[in-house]
Amino acid sequence: MYNTYNNLSGFFIAGINYKKTESVLRGLYAVDEMQYVQILSLAKQNGIADLFVLSTCNRTEIYGFAENANQLGKILCSQTSGDLNTFNKIAYIKQGAEAIEHLFNVGAGLDSQILGDYEIVGQIKKAVKLSKQHHCMGGNLERLVNSVLQASKEIKTVTALSCGTVSVSFAVVQYIREQVSGISNKNILLVGTGKIGKSTCKNIIDYLGTKKMVLINRTDEKAVELANELDLQYAPFNELDENIKKADIILVATNAATPVITRNKLANSSNKLVFDLSIPHNVASDAKDLLNVTLINIDELSCIKDKNLENRKTEIPKAIAIISKHMNEYLDWCRMRQNIPTLTVIKSKLEQIYHCHLYSAYATANNLHPINGNKETIQKVINGLAVKMKRGNQQGCFYIEAINEYMATSVNLYAEIN
Repeated sequence: MYNTYNNLSGFFIAGINYKKTESVLRGLYAVDEMQYVQILSLAKQNGIADLFVLSTCNRTEIYGFAENANQLGKILCSQTSGDLNTFNKIAYIKQGAEAIEHLFNVGAGLDSQILGDYEIVGQIKKAVKLSKQHHCMGGNLERLVNSVLQASKEIKTVTALSCGTVSVSFAVVQYIREQVSGISNKNILLVGTGKIGKSTCKNIIDYLGTKKMVLINRTDEKAVELANELDLQYAPFNELDENIKKADIILVATNAATPVITRNKLANSSNKLVFDLSIPHNVASDAKDLLNVTLINIDELSCIKDKNLENRKTEIPKAIAIISKHMNEYLDWCRMRQNIPTLTVIKSKLEQIYHCHLYSAYATANNLHPINGNKETIQKVINGLAVKMKRGNQQGCFYIEAINEYMATSVNLYAEIN
C-alpha cells in the first residue's frame, strides 16, 4: 500500500473543469454516489487507501496518494461514461505542493466558474464524508482537507470574495430578475430538491419574493420535506408531465444519468424558460430548438454579467495570502510527521542506553546514576531535536547529537541537584 505519510510528492490530482471542457463533455465524467462508492472500492483493491472524488457542475477531480496520477485517472474513468484516452488528453495533472495549492484554491472559490462560489465548500464536505465512511480518508488527507476548509472559512469571514453573484443558484435569480417581468404571476416548477435545487429555491423566495412554486423530486419524501419547510406546493414525480405543461419557468437540478425532461415533454406547449442546472444535462439538448423554449445551462449562466465581479477580484490577493498561511501550516505539520519515525527510533535508543550496563557503570563512576526523571531527560532531548529537525538546520547525525545532548543534560541536571 502506498505510504501516505512520508512523501507528499505522491499526492496527485487528476481532473477536468469548465476552463477546458464544455458542460456536455464534463457530463461524460460526472460521478454519482453509486459510481463514487465503486471508485473507492476499486481504489482500495489497487492499494490506494487515501482519496476522494469531487464531482460538481464545474468539475470532476480525483485527489489521492498514489504511485502516479494515471492510477487515479484509470480508476475514475472505469466508472464514468467518458473513456480514459479522452480524459488523458483533456485532463490536468498536478502533484505535490502544486496539487495541494490547487485544492486550497478550489475550496476558496478561486478556481470556480463563478469567482468566490461558496457552494463548493458543501460539495467538498460531502465528497470527503463519503470517502471517510468507506475508510478511504487517512490522517494526512483529512488534515489537508480540514486546513482547506479553515482557510475557506477565514476567506469568507475577512474578505469580500463571496459577495454578490457567487453561485449558480444566485445566477438564476439574477437572470430571472433581469429577463422576466411579473414574476409573481409566473408558475415555477423545481425538479430536484438536492443541495443546488434547495439553494435555488430559497434564493428565489428571498430575492424575488414569490412562492408560486411546485417542487418535484424523484424521491417524493424530499420534495415534501422542503415544501413543508418553505410553505410551498409539491407534487409526486409521476405528475411531472402535467406540471411541466403548467409551468412558465422550469428549474432542473436533478442528478440523473439521462435527461429527465425530453423535447417531447416541452413541445406543443406555452412559452417556457428552462434552466438546466445538472451535470450531465438533465434536459435534452434538442429542446433548445423549440420555438417556445429558452434553455439555459450551467455554462451560459456563468456568462451573466456580474456587477460585483470587479470588486471581488480586488479581494483575490487577500485570499491568496490566507491560503499561503494555512498551506504553510499544513506543510509544517507534514514535515513534523515525517520526522516521527526517526524521533521514535532515537528515543528508543536513548532508553536502551539508559538501561544499558555500560551506561550504568559510566553513570555510577561519574555520579550520574541516581538522577530521578530520566524519562523527562530523554523527552527533553527529543523535543529539542524535533525543533531542530523542523527548522531543517541540522546537518549532522541526529542519533549522535541526541546521545551527546542526553549525556550533557544528565551532567547539568546532576549539577543542579547537587
